[in-house]
Amino acid sequence: MKKYFGGIEAGGTKFVCNVASSPDDVLADKRFPTTDPVETIAKAIAFFQPYIEKKQVEAIGIAAFGPVDLDARSKTFGYITTTPKPGWAQVDLLGTIQRALRVPCAFDTDVNGAAQGEYYWNLENRELDPLLYITVGTGIGVGGIVNGKTLHGLIHPEAGHMFIPHNRETDPFPGACPYHEDCLEGLASGPSMAKRWGQPAETLPDDHPGWNLEAMYIGYLISNLVLTLSPKRIILGGGVPQHPGLVEKVRSDVKEQLNGYIQSQKIMATIDEFIVPPSLGSQAGVMGAIAMAKQLVER
Repeated sequence: MKKYFGGIEAGGTKFVCNVASSPDDVLADKRFPTTDPVETIAKAIAFFQPYIEKKQVEAIGIAAFGPVDLDARSKTFGYITTTPKPGWAQVDLLGTIQRALRVPCAFDTDVNGAAQGEYYWNLENRELDPLLYITVGTGIGVGGIVNGKTLHGLIHPEAGHMFIPHNRETDPFPGACPYHEDCLEGLASGPSMAKRWGQPAETLPDDHPGWNLEAMYIGYLISNLVLTLSPKRIILGGGVPQHPGLVEKVRSDVKEQLNGYIQSQKIMATIDEFIVPPSLGSQAGVMGAIAMAKQLVER
């Protein structure tokens, strides 16, 4: 009998639940808004329950918004910790799901999950380690694959809260991050763009100055990551980079910001193959969770 696995992309805006053996073989898929923890987690559990009862799902991967506790020795392993999302701080996401469904569960950040999805299911990306995945949307997150494993450490990468140059004459907006005000997420996330310009980012016309500003800020993030982690590829996902022409502006700004210091053909000649959209599109996160579950069983 074919092996299927469960995947949960637990995002701050929506949950995506999936039962699949691969990106090309999806048995079931459901998405719903992220409301309060009790209601949202209960919906995820209810989705998987019939497949667990039929023994169709061997394990579940959970790729969650954060910050989260990834230390397996910690009393709060699997918790969402200091998130600003109302009601979700100190929620035991992993434990609640695992106790209800009684199958092995893997746990990581949503962006690490997306990085894992792009790495596991795309053979070309497996030759490009270290690999980084950036998402720019409701928040800004960075996940990474280093030596074939997702990047953990003190906690996990939180490069979305990186401090970047902020010229208050050209951009007087004070920032929207509740912790740092004008960190990267406070200046360049979807909600920060909406707050700065008074309308959702997706409604801004193509020639709006906000897009040049956004490209510059994302460029700073990528330039800093190139200088610190030296990745072989950066995948740029999330809702904001889907705006026509934005990725091209970002590539141009990265080259200008690095100013010839990084002597690599990947930057100087083939940057369109270095900064790329996700090959799995919007499925990168949930397919990363499927890969996490699959690898949990294969160990």
